[in-house]
Amino acid sequence: MALRSHDEEHSASQHSEIIPRLQSLSRILCDSSTSNMSPAPWRVEFLSHISKMSSQEFVLSSLHLAPPASSIPYYPRARTCIFRGMWAELVAHRLNPAELNEKAYESEMLTMTTDARMEKLNEIIASANENNEIDGAHQKKYVSGGGGPVEAVFWAKDSRTQWRIKGKAFVVGNDIEDENAAGAKLARDEIQKGMRVVETDKICKWSWARELTAHFGNLSPSMRGTFKNPIPGSPITCPIEDKRLWLGQDVYDLNDSVARENFCTIVIKPEEVEQLSLTGPKTARRWKYSYVGAGTNDIGNWKTEELWP
Repeated sequence: MALRSHDEEHSASQHSEIIPRLQSLSRILCDSSTSNMSPAPWRVEFLSHISKMSSQEFVLSSLHLAPPASSIPYYPRARTCIFRGMWAELVAHRLNPAELNEKAYESEMLTMTTDARMEKLNEIIASANENNEIDGAHQKKYVSGGGGPVEAVFWAKDSRTQWRIKGKAFVVGNDIEDENAAGAKLARDEIQKGMRVVETDKICKWSWARELTAHFGNLSPSMRGTFKNPIPGSPITCPIEDKRLWLGQDVYDLNDSVARENFCTIVIKPEEVEQLSLTGPKTARRWKYSYVGAGTNDIGNWKTEELWP
């Protein structure tokens, strides 16, 4: 019902403005460069190990801009996150009410969901900026963008294997289809390079906004409600100016304006992957997979090197 009432609020004139914009974005996706590489050599084993984890947790490290008086430009910030699958390959929960994209792509780009008000977004954007600065006015209006360096570390206990994934992180927010947002264009362009076509006839129907909403719908109502919490990390003694924010809310409307403004997906584009197998003192093995780009003879455009564990 919420979706129908939302549609009924739009006038015919608004529809006439929206349709050409969506058609333009569809052309952007159809005409844009996507990857024709083979699957990465580490993909199958990584996904197999992760599927056996009771909770698909990993530690994400990013770079936090140090204070001006500091002797170093950044210091590391780490936090535990939940792996939400590979980008464009969302495994929908049976209770997910969102409309899903048809299977058009696959990738080796990891996803997680987060709140746009959290520090990790500022870190991802600031560490990708040559001037080490964040345009505050820009950030209030736009969410998507990024490109800062991150590292994700998984410990697959049952497989006794550590996976260390280094690369760049990009933010997909509610402005991802905004043609006037430079950050959104950057995110789309960079992520598309890692999207491998599996069904050519379905790519023109694939939608960035639909994929983002599907990630939101894959969360439980109580988890969706966390995006209507007071600002994460703000002092509890400070008054909450926005009376729509409080703890413990349930969100059933996938178009809830407050929750959707704060909800976004982070996409990690790997550049180096290390696999450390600790099955025993005499059987331990270690591999490093380095992305070497297009136009090479390496499997999946990745170079594989075995190292001492």
